[in-house]
Amino acid sequence: MLTRIMMPVPAPVSFPKKHSFSSQCSFKLSCSDSQSNESSYSNFSRRLALFQLGTAVPQSQVLGAKASELLRPAESMIETNNIGNVAEMNSNLTEDGALQWAKKDKRRMLHVVYRVGDLDKTIKFYTECFGMKLLRKRDIPEEKYSNAFLGYGPEDSHFTVELTYNYGTNKYNVGNGLHHFGIRVDNVAKAVNLAKAKGGKVIKEPVLNNGSSKVIAYVEDPDGYKFELSEAATTPEPLNHVMLCVGNLDRSINFYKKAFGMNLLSKQDNPEDKFAEVTLGYGPEDMNPVLKLAYNYGVTVYDKGDGYAQIAIGTDDVYKTAEAIKLFDGTIALEPGPLPGINTKITACLDPDGWKSVFVDNVDFLKELE
Repeated sequence: MLTRIMMPVPAPVSFPKKHSFSSQCSFKLSCSDSQSNESSYSNFSRRLALFQLGTAVPQSQVLGAKASELLRPAESMIETNNIGNVAEMNSNLTEDGALQWAKKDKRRMLHVVYRVGDLDKTIKFYTECFGMKLLRKRDIPEEKYSNAFLGYGPEDSHFTVELTYNYGTNKYNVGNGLHHFGIRVDNVAKAVNLAKAKGGKVIKEPVLNNGSSKVIAYVEDPDGYKFELSEAATTPEPLNHVMLCVGNLDRSINFYKKAFGMNLLSKQDNPEDKFAEVTLGYGPEDMNPVLKLAYNYGVTVYDKGDGYAQIAIGTDDVYKTAEAIKLFDGTIALEPGPLPGINTKITACLDPDGWKSVFVDNVDFLKELE
């Protein structure tokens, strides 16, 4: 019989145990990352993929980086042309106009991107333990990287993970700023047992979430990325959230509501654990993927590591989106515009804590999937 259990999560060896909730954005106990057939298109498509996949440059070094630096994979460097067409920017956008634009823009969380040390091993783990499907996979030997997309449905309608493997790199620093990814499964206990059998690490065995009837568990995949597994008989979006740690919760709420046009869906404070979290997104949490932000009392800076890259979000206009982000204290890491040689328009930005997001033109994204 499942019972409500409150037990401390062991702190990583690099941090004193008594500071596990502040030094390491730890788990709150009460809760719950084919080539084209046309060679000319393929070359540019790969460059787009490299950017969407993220880079091995740590988040702390992204600020002020040149486009060429942002476009390189971990162990290689590719030449890039000047990206972006600033002339198309709407420099007259006001804060009110930006707010209205962000709310009417057809935005959707597309995928979350991170790096792994053994692509095939991770694919096997996710498909066998989490029930994900391998949607597509490609290998680019001349640029020394491979990537794979996995999820629970087509990319044009579901949130997915985009995994990147850079040749010769078998380990990444996950850091302590990435809290976890969230997945809904039909049987948490079964998923936990599979994770154990396939090389995963169980951080918290299945328990009833405090104050509710929802069964949850926490596991780590072979690369050390943490997943919250929650039990749900049916759900339209099993891969349902990404949780990041931030240093100022109110500041982050204000930024994501105004610059990203997200809605504040919930807010929870846990003073006994010195921990608070909020949920933001573009629709109800039970129907859509959401972004969760965690705040540990008194902690303002986190190690973002070099494993996690970014979240990709669809937009109808990368130019207006970039302007809105600038107006609300975001930093543009890559100016908006089409990548050379193809029509796909993108822009990249950093939130006040330095977490990176990439906005991709909705129409162009669908063309990329064809």
